[in-house]
Amino acid sequence: MPKSPSLFDFHLLFLFTIFSLDAADAIAAARPITQQFKEAPQFYNSEICPKIVGEDDESDNGTSIFLCSDQSVHVAMTLDSAYIRGSMAAVLSILQHSSCPQNIVFHFVASATANASFLHPTISSSFPYLNFQVYSFDDSSVSRLISTSIRSALDCPLNYARSYLADLLPSCVRRIVYLDSDLVLVDDIAKLAATQLGDNSVLAAPEHCNANFTSYFTLTFWSSPTLSLTFANRKPCYFNTGVMVIDLDRWRRGDYTKKIEEWMEIQKRTRIYELGSLPPFLLVFAGNIVAVDHRWNQHGLGGDNFKGLCRDLHPGPVSLLHWSGKGKPWVRLDANRPCPLDALWAPYDLLQTPFALDS
Repeated sequence: MPKSPSLFDFHLLFLFTIFSLDAADAIAAARPITQQFKEAPQFYNSEICPKIVGEDDESDNGTSIFLCSDQSVHVAMTLDSAYIRGSMAAVLSILQHSSCPQNIVFHFVASATANASFLHPTISSSFPYLNFQVYSFDDSSVSRLISTSIRSALDCPLNYARSYLADLLPSCVRRIVYLDSDLVLVDDIAKLAATQLGDNSVLAAPEHCNANFTSYFTLTFWSSPTLSLTFANRKPCYFNTGVMVIDLDRWRRGDYTKKIEEWMEIQKRTRIYELGSLPPFLLVFAGNIVAVDHRWNQHGLGGDNFKGLCRDLHPGPVSLLHWSGKGKPWVRLDANRPCPLDALWAPYDLLQTPFALDS
């Protein structure tokens, strides 16, 4: 009589499935872009939009004044071959719902090991009139600090690039909206970009104070008086780092990249968290950020970090839909196993289908 599988057997199968999926993510990130994308329509400013003074001029160091203008809405995103389809959809959604799309400047950060000859033309061919720059991120600057997390896909060095935006972007760029690649906007990004940061706050993001904050750190962290006192005199709440408004001037003055790296160094010596690039942000900023309305990050639509099961929207209005978690809408759509909410992402998909290529 065959032996019934044990709980241990199921656990091994579960782990094998997770690591196999993450290995597929890593392979996709390394391969060149083979997908082709349609050209998006051009979007124009409304009459109320401010004109960027000297937008065709250059400063003394050769930097475009348009690129440096405080009247521009500056958006930062990472860019790689694994998530390029999501990035394209995100850009289209931002432009389509903006009152002043011509005043938006995109700052794309790509790994130095990526083939920029694929990434740059892919963006420019679908968005010929887009104001954008691509910046090279040296993986080695953070690789030595990365600890393994609950999902190996979260350990990609580019996931940590958001901590280095103040160094990567020109010093003239003083404020940015950072966005993940697995989201779409259904509202004007200028409203989010105009978030007031008060006198001292470095960043703003939707907070979720009903989440179990202690779960983001290990028992080792909470049992150490020295470490747990980090949150003394603070009321820390979870926030998702996939949508943030950041004052880069304040970040630079406070040397917050170094503060985040210091926590990553502690993590290398003593395991104090399990979840990639998020906990260092919480350690440095939780309890000290400006809270943004939840409508600006309806996150978790990709399910949890293991199975990526379907989820519903949170109650309330929606300005931004975010497929954070394991399940990505383009993957589920291609597999003919979409979640109901994936239909809200599909209209922004610019992928050129084989049928369209042949026609």
